[in-house]
Amino acid sequence: MFTLENPLVMLYVRLIGWTLLGYVLGKLLPKIFTTYLGKALLFVGVPISIISFLRQADLSGWIVIAPTTAWVAILVGAGLAWIWIDLGVSDERFSKLSRGITSREKNLETSPSMDATLENDSAWSGATQGSFLLAMTLGNTAFMGYPVSLALVGPQYFAWSLFYDLIGSTIAAYSVGIALASRYGSMSSGQKKPNPFVSMAKTPALWSLPIGVGMRFVPLPTIVSGGMSTIAWTTVTLSLVMIGMQLSQLKTLRNVKKALTCLSIKMLLTPLVVGTGLMFFGVTGEPRMAMVLQMAMPPAFSTLVIAQAYNLDRDLTVTTLAFGVVLLLFTIPIWLWLFS
Repeated sequence: MFTLENPLVMLYVRLIGWTLLGYVLGKLLPKIFTTYLGKALLFVGVPISIISFLRQADLSGWIVIAPTTAWVAILVGAGLAWIWIDLGVSDERFSKLSRGITSREKNLETSPSMDATLENDSAWSGATQGSFLLAMTLGNTAFMGYPVSLALVGPQYFAWSLFYDLIGSTIAAYSVGIALASRYGSMSSGQKKPNPFVSMAKTPALWSLPIGVGMRFVPLPTIVSGGMSTIAWTTVTLSLVMIGMQLSQLKTLRNVKKALTCLSIKMLLTPLVVGTGLMFFGVTGEPRMAMVLQMAMPPAFSTLVIAQAYNLDRDLTVTTLAFGVVLLLFTIPIWLWLFS
């Protein structure tokens, strides 16, 4: 029965409602407001939320499985993506080679190097491959993953989602993500490559994790704990508003076929494979659901920042971001049905 008391219905009301509000605000307000809101959440809202929710979370059991699962999911997704890219590049090269042979049979004139032509004309350019793999690696496990996890799994098992994000996805973003961008892209002249270790050190969420664990059994005045809880739940709401504001700034939707393929691997195939595999390690119930939901998140908006910085395929990145948020609405019921 789909009533307003149903957690899934309430989640969809919040997801759609607050995101749409953010989309409208993003169209009406200057872009600088999105930047200010993002910084406020990053440096204030999210750290306080982590500390507040950790005080309610259950840290018993093999919670170290969460970040391990994040890395396994990243490797599985990247592996499947690489296979698809390799098949696509091979198919394009074979097709163009066949056309080249036919052309030479009709015209015996000497043509430029076939290898150079194939490399320049290939739809799977280095920049496109980089964006494809980057979207597969970096999921929106914080600003979107936290609200979904809290709504469907609850604060008690939120630590599984938190450890998955901070020790898994966040570290992967500053290591694997930057490595992929460096491998397939190129920075504009004069730009300085970011140091991944410095970037991680400047991430407040990582510092708030040990602080939150250490403060779990520290008694706090009711007014303080209540204030932290209010900030935490407000941050959850504002995260969705910010996603809507970011979506309103996306302008170009191209490479739809590649984007849908990328999202199918990241948001469907990888969670299905890894989520099923967790069963063989005795991980079931709410902890598994928390991690599957994180695996199934759409690509993070940070992929666009990295794609722009390293001159990757911006059109593909933008399309995966936009379609990923929409696809999430259709995939959540699948995971609830399969893994509840």
